Amino acid sequence: MDTRRLSLNQITVNSWSLEQAVAGCERHEIGAVALWRDKIAAAGLPRAAKLVREAGLRVSSVCRGGMFTDPAADPAAVLDDNRRAVEEAAELGADTLVLVCGPLVDKDLPGARTRVRDGIAALLPHAAAAGVRLAIEPLHPMMISVRSVVVSIGQALDLVEELEPAHPGHLGVIVDAYHVWWDPALEQQLQRATGKVFGYHVSDWLPGTSDLLLDRGIMGDGLMDLPKLSAQVAATGFDGPVEVEILSSRWWAEDPDDVLRLVRKRFEEFV
Repeated sequence: MDTRRLSLNQITVNSWSLEQAVAGCERHEIGAVALWRDKIAAAGLPRAAKLVREAGLRVSSVCRGGMFTDPAADPAAVLDDNRRAVEEAAELGADTLVLVCGPLVDKDLPGARTRVRDGIAALLPHAAAAGVRLAIEPLHPMMISVRSVVVSIGQALDLVEELEPAHPGHLGVIVDAYHVWWDPALEQQLQRATGKVFGYHVSDWLPGTSDLLLDRGIMGDGLMDLPKLSAQVAATGFDGPVEVEILSSRWWAEDPDDVLRLVRKRFEEFV
């Protein structure tokens, strides 16, 4: 894939501050960046916005909103935090706020999924008013007890089709290759997704993965047929920045500049 579409997801160079990540994008001629809220907070929102603006960087996404599922949480507090996330995304000129919807914390899976639906429905008017798109990111089922009860593209699209008509164009999905590549219904579900894919994240699934959270591979090192998936995503009409998102204790221990040199090469070869 043309490296002009490459976006650096900040987690790939997790040891870097926001300031260092912006400078790294400039050195490696990467035109877009995906920011995480903890790094934004560390820099301060006004300074973060100034840095990306002065560097001429497109902010492909902000990670994350969501976390709707805890029945013990105060719904008003959850909504307030998500509204702040929307406002941060708006200030940064971000394309999208990523929603990681929240884990199962008790035995009531249907109830958790209802809270996700209700949480998104409550947030959507605020996002639409701010001009921010929300994108539901389904995660691999292995993450259901720690990150998300939304585990497939099909399930995410069901939510989009139910809720998006009230605010057209403001709710879609993230296709994260690491989390969805295994799904036997993926190709069929992506055929439903025309105009609804707001982001595409790439990495690779290593043979003999040693850690289900922190052992992602760089594209080309693993089992995924990324060119095929990229073509399927393109067929939905998605033509935006493609985020390289590699959570990896191995790669985090390397020099981030060396990682980015390899990321650019592999992006062109395998995405």
